[in-house]
Amino acid sequence: MKYFGGVEGGATHSRLVICDEDGKLLALTTGLGTNHWMVGIPEVARRIADMVERAKEEAGINPETRLTSLGLSLSGCEQEATNKELEKDIRITFPDIADSYVVCSDTLGSVFTASPIGGMVVISGTGSNALLRNPDGTTYTCGGWGHFMGDEGSAFYIAHQAMKYVFDDMDSLKKSPYPIERVWDLIKQHFNVETRLDLLPHCYANFDKPFYAGLCKRISHAAEEGDKLSKHLLSEAGCCIANSISALLPKVQNELIKTGYLSVVCVGSVWHSWHLLKEGFELAMDKYDVPFDIKLVTITKSMAYGACYLAADAINYKLPRNYLDNFDVMYHYRTKERNGNGCNCNGNDFVAIL
Repeated sequence: MKYFGGVEGGATHSRLVICDEDGKLLALTTGLGTNHWMVGIPEVARRIADMVERAKEEAGINPETRLTSLGLSLSGCEQEATNKELEKDIRITFPDIADSYVVCSDTLGSVFTASPIGGMVVISGTGSNALLRNPDGTTYTCGGWGHFMGDEGSAFYIAHQAMKYVFDDMDSLKKSPYPIERVWDLIKQHFNVETRLDLLPHCYANFDKPFYAGLCKRISHAAEEGDKLSKHLLSEAGCCIANSISALLPKVQNELIKTGYLSVVCVGSVWHSWHLLKEGFELAMDKYDVPFDIKLVTITKSMAYGACYLAADAINYKLPRNYLDNFDVMYHYRTKERNGNGCNCNGNDFVAIL
C-alpha cells in the first residue's frame, strides 16, 4: 500500500492530510505554524514530524512506514535554497517520514488544490502573497515580502493601517478620513494598553506578528457594526488585493482563460470579510483594462490536498482526484458590466497582451 501526504503550512497554524493510493483521505490533523522565517528550519521540521506521527496513528499506519511522497506547501518557502535545506533537515533528523518530498510555497498548494494546470492564487491571512502559475510552468509573483516590505491587504496590513490612522491623527500629522475613537478603543482592548507609549513594546521589542494581526478581527466586527473608519480600512485592503491581481494579469497564458474567465483562488482569513472588501476591490479593478472576466473561488478543502497532488505528480503517480469537489465560486467580476470608475489606490493602468 502506498501513502501520500500533504502539508498546508501557514504562519499561525498548519494542516496535514494522508491519502491512500486511491486518493481516499485516511487522516487529517493540525499543528502549529510552519513558516521557517518565524520559527527556524529545525523547528519546522520537528512540527512536520509531529503532525505526520499523529496522522499515521490516526490512519492506523505503522510509525516506521514511510509515506511514498510528502508535499510541503509552506508559508515562507519561496526560495529553492532554503527549501532544499528544509528537506535535508527532515531527511537527516526524521528519516522515517517519507521517501520523496516536494517543498514549495503555500501559494502553489492552493493553486493545485483547484486546478491541475495552474492558475492564480491570492493569500490574505496574517500576511499576503499573490502568485500566478501558468500551464507551461512559468511562475510570477506579486508581494509575499513580509510585513517589513509589504503584506498589503493582509490582516497585519489592516491592523497596521489602523494604528497609523490613529497615531497620525493624534499627532495632527495627517487627519483620519473618519473618526478614530472606535478603532482606538479596539487597539487598547486588543493590546491591553492605555496609551500609545504602551504600544511600543508590541511594535518592537515584543513584536508578535500573528498577535498584532489579530487586531484585524476586531476591526472587521466594528465594520460590520457600521464604524466608518473600520469599513474604510477593509475597503482599502480590497483595493490592495485587486492591485496584486492586476499586476499579474499581463502574464496570464491563453490556456488559463479558455472559458472566458480566470479563476483566482482566495486563501486566508481576511477573505471571510469579502463583503467588506468588495467595494474597494471593484473600484480598484475598474481602473484596469481587463480583457477577461475573473472568478474568485474559495477552496472547500485544505490546500494540503494540493501539496499532496504535487508530491504524487513529482514521482509520476496518478493519484485520483476530483477538482470540482475542492472549490466554490465566491464572486464573478464581469468586465462588460463595469462602469470604469476608479479609486485612489496605487497601481498603474495596463492593457494585457495575451
